[in-house]
Order: sequence, then structure tokens, then C-alpha cells
Amino acid sequence: MDMARLARVRGYMEEEGLEQIVVTSTAAVYYLTGLWVEPHERMLALYLDRAGRAALFGNRMFGLARPEDLELILHTDSDDPIADLARYVKPGALGVDKFWPSKFLIGLMAARPDIRPVLGSGPVDAARRYKDAKEIAALRAASKINDQVVETVIAALTGGVSELELAALVNKTYMSLGADCADGPQLVCFGPNAADPHHAPGQDVIQAGQCAVFDIFTPIGRYWCDMTRTVFYKDCDPESRRVYETVRQANLAGIAAVKPGVPLRSIDRAARAVIEEAGYGEYFTHRLGHGVGVECHEPPDVSAGSEAVAQPGMVFSVEPGIYLPGRLGVRVEDLVLVTEEGCEALNAAPKGLRVVG
Repeated sequence: MDMARLARVRGYMEEEGLEQIVVTSTAAVYYLTGLWVEPHERMLALYLDRAGRAALFGNRMFGLARPEDLELILHTDSDDPIADLARYVKPGALGVDKFWPSKFLIGLMAARPDIRPVLGSGPVDAARRYKDAKEIAALRAASKINDQVVETVIAALTGGVSELELAALVNKTYMSLGADCADGPQLVCFGPNAADPHHAPGQDVIQAGQCAVFDIFTPIGRYWCDMTRTVFYKDCDPESRRVYETVRQANLAGIAAVKPGVPLRSIDRAARAVIEEAGYGEYFTHRLGHGVGVECHEPPDVSAGSEAVAQPGMVFSVEPGIYLPGRLGVRVEDLVLVTEEGCEALNAAPKGLRVVG
């Protein structure tokens, strides 16, 4: 167990009035225990209470070694996975992870009608917002690799190449540089396809004058990098240049607004105002950003509705975009670390307008 992280979680449990919680997401369990388990259809549950008890419930096939400072309670495929946990929890309110499958929650409620399940993800989510030194080092290293990967892929943007080919090259390059997996759903989008912020790459081939959006991300050492760069192939017409420069300026304005004590909704507003003033407000269709850490998307949310305030140790994306249906899309994204004085951009890949090929 990481006792410092556990202490922070228990502090947030006290703030929320939660005596006991069940943590079940792979990323959250890893954050607290250092154990990475993909349970699939099987049950994984970390029980914590404010009195100091901590127990991990899992299947024997997970191959878990008994960790220090943590009780390990194992079952087999022939057992009722809920039975041991049902005997362990205390009556009353039980904070339950937002990701726990209903088949387990319903089973626990049937076995223990004296418990009252409530949403219990808040304490772990709150603790994970603030990265410690080890996490910050991992995020810096991952983003440095991402800078290398995006330059490799941009250099491969030539006539006849398809979105899928470049998406495959992204994953191949990540693996050669130490990524944790080789099959991430990279977003490589050409021309009109880029007007869909989450377009899945296909067989489309780049054409002269089209934009190419590379939104690339992967876990490296369990911590995610996430960055977007947009370039143009062979030519760039005047409106495309205007759209690109507007998005780039919005990205810079958002980063400039990041300081301790600033509401995240104000950071969203700073970037969004640049796009609105240029007349493209209706074409910026998503939030400005999201937290990044053990998961690519995690709290805090950087949007107009966010209640969070920037504090040192937070890491999140700043990714404004403009999406013109049937024509093009432009997005420029960096990860930023909130520091005591302001912020540190974790990405260094060039952001000036680039016409390649």
C-alpha cells in the first residue's frame, strides 16, 4: 500500500462523512496498492474504512502476491465472489465505486440488506487530482516520448498513406519507446473526417490541401501521455490558416490562464473566448480538457461547468478545437502541470502552422 495516498483518501472520506468504501476500478486499485489487475468479468474490490482496515478481495487466478500492510482475501471461480466481502463490510452507509458492475452491487445488497450503498468514488478521485513527485516524473517522461512519436508520424505523412496506416505507426512507435500496450485507438483524421473530434481512422488517403489531426495517447509506465497536433498536407488555404491560428491562440490563452487558485471554468472561458471572438464559437463543441494520470481521462474536468480550482500538482489537458462540418477540423492539445507559480507545459512539439509534404 502507498500509505501517503491512503492517508489522503481517508482524509477525504472524513470530509464526505464516509466510514467505509469499496474501490473497484483497476486504475484506482493500482493507485493505492501498486497492483495492476484487469479483472474482466471477475470481481476485484479494495475495502477501506476510516478505522484503518484495508483488504483486497480478488480471484486466485489474478496471481496476486500478498502485499504488505494489506489483507488479501481470495476466492475461486467456484465460489460466490461476494460472500467474503459481505461478511467483511459494516452495517450502514457503504461508499461504492462508480465503476463497480451492478451484478456485484446487487449481490452484496441481497446478502447484506443492512447496508446502504452510496456513491463512494469521491475520496479516491479527489486524492488522484494531486500528483506526487513520482507521478509527475512519470507524466513528464511519457509526454517527452509523445513529442518524439508525433514528429515521427508527421514525417510519415506522404501521398497515398491512409489514416489507418499512420494510426498503426503511432502504436508501433510507442511500443519501440516503451509504451505499456500496442493497440490504442489512435485518432488520425484527414480533411472532412477531422470535423468529427473522435473520428475512428479508416482507409481514407491524405489529399493536397487537407488537414491531418493527430490526437495520440497511450500509457507509459502506467501513466498516460495525450497530445494533439494538426498539420496540413502540401497546401493550406486562407480560411484553414485562420482556423488554425485561432485554435493555436486559444491553446496559448488557456495555458496562460493556468495558475493556482484559478477556477477551471475560467481556464475554459479564456480559451473559448478566443474562438468566439473569431466567429467560430459554435464549432468548438467540447470541453477544454480533462485530468490525466493513471487514466487518460480522469478528474478534474476542465469545462464551463467545472467546480474545481487549479492547485499545484494537478495535471490536465488544454485542447481547444474548431470543427467545420464537411471541411476540416483543427485541435491543438498539450498537457499542463499546475505549479506553485503558474504551470508547466509537458509537451514541447512545435505548434506553429506546418504545411508538410
